[in-house]
Formats: sequence, C-alpha cells, structure tokens
Amino acid sequence: MAWQRGEIVVHREIWRDRPWIASPVVVVEDSPELLVTYLPEEAPFVFPPSADGRPHPWAGKRHWEGHGMLALRRPGEACSVMHFWQAPERRFAGWYLNLEEPFRRTATGYDTQDLELDVWIPVDEDWRFKDEDMVEQRVSEGRFTEEQATAIRALGEQIGTRLDRGERWWDEQWASFEPDPAWRAPAFPGGWEEVPPTRAPPPSAYRLLPS
Repeated sequence: MAWQRGEIVVHREIWRDRPWIASPVVVVEDSPELLVTYLPEEAPFVFPPSADGRPHPWAGKRHWEGHGMLALRRPGEACSVMHFWQAPERRFAGWYLNLEEPFRRTATGYDTQDLELDVWIPVDEDWRFKDEDMVEQRVSEGRFTEEQATAIRALGEQIGTRLDRGERWWDEQWASFEPDPAWRAPAFPGGWEEVPPTRAPPPSAYRLLPS
C-alpha cells in the first residue's frame, strides 16, 4: 500500500543490522517510481544504541535545524536527491546528492544507511564532491569495508560523469516545493521501535538507475 500525502513515517539508518538514528518524516508523494519525503523544521532525532556502542556521527543533535529538507528517492537507487533552502525568505540553495543504500520499506517507514560521499550542486554553480576523505576514514574505523569503499567511489564517478554531461534525473520543479506549515515538529508514529530492521544490500547494489 502506498503512503498518503501528509502521512508520517520513520526514516532509519541501519548499521550492522541495528538502527542507530531515526527521525519522523512527512510523505509528500509515493508512487512505484518515486518516494518524496520532507524532513520538517524541528523534526526530532533518536539515537538507539549502535551495534558496537560507538555513537552515530550526529549523536547529540536533538532535532533538525533551519528550513526543512525535501528528499527524492527512486526504489533500487543508491542516491537520494535532497533539496535545501536558505535565508528568511526560504531561497532555494541547491541540490545535495546523498549517496546511501537503496531504501527498504518497513511497517512504519523505510531503512537506509548513509554512504558518506556526497555531491553538492549549488544554484548556478558547478557541482562538487563533499566528504571524499570520510570514506577512507570509515574504512579505517571499521565502519565500511574495502569492497564498500570501492563501490562508493565507483558510484561517485558515475554520478560525476552524468552531471558533466548535463544530465538531471530528477524533476527540477521540486525546487519550488512549499511545505504545509502544519508539518512542523512531527512526532514519531507509535510502535516504530518494535519494527525489525531490514537487511543491508551488498555493495553491488550501489548504483544509479537509468535516466
């Protein structure tokens, strides 16, 4: 069953078969081809104990700050397209391509895991990689394997090649999205903590879909 616009679901990051960060997000659109969610202002964060006791990199953050963030996810794709706004007038700032495991639906939301390497595309500027050094750091920490790191870099190169060709595989009209003011500071839906985590896909699943 597709989620309905305005429905609150839980975004969870899963590491070593355990959630270690969760937040409620609002469904904007849900179809077989695309899931669009909105992380509103003051959306709370929860940090369950991780698999080895080390905290999530965001541990200590109580809630999302600043304007809300819109995310587009295509089923089976290891990248979300995040939209950011800035300044009091909520001016569109750019797109943030977040490399992440393909999302998996659960009874109360979906699971994924951030892959650290990102691409920032500011409005009217050239794209650039972010956090390239974090991939190696995560390998040294034992959070990523060498196989994962290789697949992440290959995915980054694929994204860069498409961007250099001028490709956009998302609808740029989402940059004009206006959230419902009632979505601010959403609460977690009941029972989300009891939902078993989904299994992470292999590094071979780190890919883009055709444009």
